[in-house]
Amino acid sequence: MNIEVKGTPLPVAICQLAPGESIITEKGAMSWMSPNLEMQTRGGGVGKMFSRAFQGESMFQNIYTAVGGPGMIAMGSSFPGDIMVMDVSVMPIIAQKSAFLASETTVVNEMYFRKKLGAGLFGGEGFIMQKYSGTGQVILEIDGAVMMYELRAGECMIVDTGCLAFMDASVTMEIESVKGLGNKLFGGEGFFNTKLTGPGRIWLQTMPVSNLSRMVADYIPSGH
Repeated sequence: MNIEVKGTPLPVAICQLAPGESIITEKGAMSWMSPNLEMQTRGGGVGKMFSRAFQGESMFQNIYTAVGGPGMIAMGSSFPGDIMVMDVSVMPIIAQKSAFLASETTVVNEMYFRKKLGAGLFGGEGFIMQKYSGTGQVILEIDGAVMMYELRAGECMIVDTGCLAFMDASVTMEIESVKGLGNKLFGGEGFFNTKLTGPGRIWLQTMPVSNLSRMVADYIPSGH
């Protein structure tokens, strides 16, 4: 499968499918496609449906298959930012909730529970994240622009809560309290930060949708 990402600030992932090849997409992700693609909506059983719901995704997914020849499907982003295409064959990926846009059928998507409760409660992205493994490519949505860093073994990065988009499964995550009561109350950075420790790659997003919603809310007049 060939995948090309085009356009800013609302990019689109254009996928070229070989005859008989299929792609799994989030519900409602399709923007346009060739007429020979056949769609099948699936839930995958009650367990998998509720698993996707806990991950912030739709309980149902669509499978598009190229029939009678090669096909094309395009999927647009739902928020200004980036679309990343990741191959999970070498290293599984841990991603924020609601990041999934599409994947090859050979990619395994499952819930990832943070091992430390503090990381789940205060890490900015909740207790449950998404883990992608198996073989093939997964297409992920990123809020705002994205920056990638590669951490050596033992090397750390302190990240504002919510700015972690996804990371290699080899990276560990902890929550650190901001030092000093005055810093907590008046620093504007909250009470906690996320500490990421290598080895592995991390992808950070510049504008988490939660931050944007709070900024927009300040400009909306309250009702009287």
